[in-house]
Amino acid sequence: MTDTSPAAAYDGYRAYSYLKAGTDYQEFALAAEVGRVPAYDGGLGPEERARVARLLEENIVISLHEHAVVLPEDPEQIRRYNRTGRQRTAYEGLAHSGLTAVVDNFMAGASCVTSQHGWKWDDMIYALGFRLADLAKQDFVVHATTVQDIRDAKAAGRIALIAGLECATMIENELDRIDMLYGFGVRQMGIAYSQANMLGSGLSERSDAGLTHFGRRAVERMNKLGMAIDISHCGDRTGLEVIEESSVPVMITHAGARAVWPIARLKTDEVIKACAERGGVIGIEAAPHTTLSEAHPHHSLESFMDHFQYCVDLVGVDHVTFGPDTMFGDHVAVHRTYAGNYAHKDEGRLEHPLVEYVDGVENPGESFHNITGWLVRHGYSDADIAKVLGGNTLRVLEAVWRSGDDER
Repeated sequence: MTDTSPAAAYDGYRAYSYLKAGTDYQEFALAAEVGRVPAYDGGLGPEERARVARLLEENIVISLHEHAVVLPEDPEQIRRYNRTGRQRTAYEGLAHSGLTAVVDNFMAGASCVTSQHGWKWDDMIYALGFRLADLAKQDFVVHATTVQDIRDAKAAGRIALIAGLECATMIENELDRIDMLYGFGVRQMGIAYSQANMLGSGLSERSDAGLTHFGRRAVERMNKLGMAIDISHCGDRTGLEVIEESSVPVMITHAGARAVWPIARLKTDEVIKACAERGGVIGIEAAPHTTLSEAHPHHSLESFMDHFQYCVDLVGVDHVTFGPDTMFGDHVAVHRTYAGNYAHKDEGRLEHPLVEYVDGVENPGESFHNITGWLVRHGYSDADIAKVLGGNTLRVLEAVWRSGDDER
């Protein structure tokens, strides 16, 4: 267990506290942002804990994929809560995280305001607009659109929030909507979320026809704007074709290695290597029952880090980072709630213990303390820890976001 004291710059602000709960918006009893589950015991000694604290203090630490929101305490309220479109940013939880920056993916696919099926343009605008309005009413979490914003947040002891979306389904066949999203401050977007769309195929489809003609135009537009591309939920062929089509590095923001645990949600060696060869990174994810391993089939930090170690051995430490894909509340309940919407092929066919949460990587407030502790305990150097905690991601963001400036 390492020190998770709140950042000094956090003043106690709570989401939408500039409004009156129950009058201006629907009120829900929310999950605890700190201490909802027992703290992870990483078995660190005093010197190791001190080193973890120093590494988090000295380095830019970026989570490549999260949903930094608080869920309702009652899991039965999740769909009702998301239908309001007004998810609550977890300011208190983030204040304990040790993060410099977080790529927040806004629960847009679950913001079923106008439809039960998600990924509608209006629903995404609700999710994005409400959250960004709330961010503008406080000054601890800063909406970041440039690398300098991330560096400035670090210098000020604040957290930079990078707006991301897991797929581009809601742009339909409107290429200019990518420009609109960029104008709203979105700086990272996925191609497809499991199901096929106008751009390409998702990983849940039985066949993968690859990147469409419209998808190629969308990749080109994202390159011109300087918007990072994510292929985490793409089918294998679609992901490979995105990597080939893009003029800048592509990200696998949250996945693991299929060679370690053979489910479609994770990536083949071919896709991971292609991403790395073009300068990209893979963020290891921890959504419940994804990054398991034969050595650690009970999903925890240990199985999660089995995927990290495999990817480091496969493509090198310069191309691996972390995108835990967590939130504050019952993530397993979210999967149950939306299982009919976003089922992945092959999921559940492998025998493994079911968990209520992923021990050690349960929420954005605790994950990077425990990840750093694991790296320290397993003999990683300060230089390599700096790379995987944020340096690798920062390098790719500098290349991708600058590409939009170079177009001008």
